[in-house]
Amino acid sequence: AQAMRTRCELLEENCRDQHDRKLLGSSQAMQQVHQTIEKVAATNATVLITGESGTGKELAARAIHRASNRSDKPFVSINCAAIPEGLIESELFGHEKGAFTGADRLRKGKFELANGSTLLMDELGDLPIPLQAKLLRVLQESAFERVGGNKTIEVDVRLIACTSKMLKEEVDKGTFRQDLLYRLQVIPLEMPPLREHKEDLEELCAAFIAEFNLLHGKSISLTPKVIACLRQYDFPGNIRELRNILERAQVLCPGPEIQPSDLPEEMRKYDEQSGVDFNLSNALARAEYLSLKAALIETSGNRTEAARILGISRKNLWEKLKLHNIT
Repeated sequence: AQAMRTRCELLEENCRDQHDRKLLGSSQAMQQVHQTIEKVAATNATVLITGESGTGKELAARAIHRASNRSDKPFVSINCAAIPEGLIESELFGHEKGAFTGADRLRKGKFELANGSTLLMDELGDLPIPLQAKLLRVLQESAFERVGGNKTIEVDVRLIACTSKMLKEEVDKGTFRQDLLYRLQVIPLEMPPLREHKEDLEELCAAFIAEFNLLHGKSISLTPKVIACLRQYDFPGNIRELRNILERAQVLCPGPEIQPSDLPEEMRKYDEQSGVDFNLSNALARAEYLSLKAALIETSGNRTEAARILGISRKNLWEKLKLHNIT
């Protein structure tokens, strides 16, 4: 059962890698990103990808893997922010049978699954301090022990880390190890926010609309007024926000063209003919967004405590934060 589950996990990762979206953009800012990816792909060096939420950090990591000599092996990933603190060590390093209550069989962790390949650790800034020391050892020695075990396991893994946090600030606050930061940023890659490369907007919009038309069996286009509205908006959620906005508009627009009236209220204000939006889903989404922001402010950014006062799980909170592009 363990072998079958492990194989299914790898196949799922591999399928997602084969069909994932490509990193788009031909602006000067994105050309620099593409050039860096091309250079680092040929090495096994650790890469630290930084940037705001929604800028395409995971796509950059997958692009590095695809261009590397490890591309014939499945790309493995883990999101450190989406897994409860008590489970993340087992997810990363695996566990022996009987290591803890409920561990009724041996389970391999992400590092073993990624042996000979690439492991993406997304939102690494959320990794608990005790596990940072264990990760540092893996980076230095390429070895670790499963939870509940004493057998040293050696692996050959190329690590790519992503974070939307300022890790130097986390070091100053004592929530991130300085020695680990030094070890991670062998090759730093910063993803630019969309507001700094808006010249890529039309290329991004064309690619997303073509994808959604194929997915939903439609033939929808954008009016020039929509592009003009998008150019005026700063996109705090970056490319992910643009993608979500366009998919919603493509699905809900009543005609063959997306109009400014099909855009969210904060974008319609840039169009002279914008009107009042009576859409209930918009109002509910706005209320959820405000509740999430209020909970994070109340708890000073403590996601575990924010999930508690909202009455949802930490994983559910992370999913909602991602949906609303809240960092």
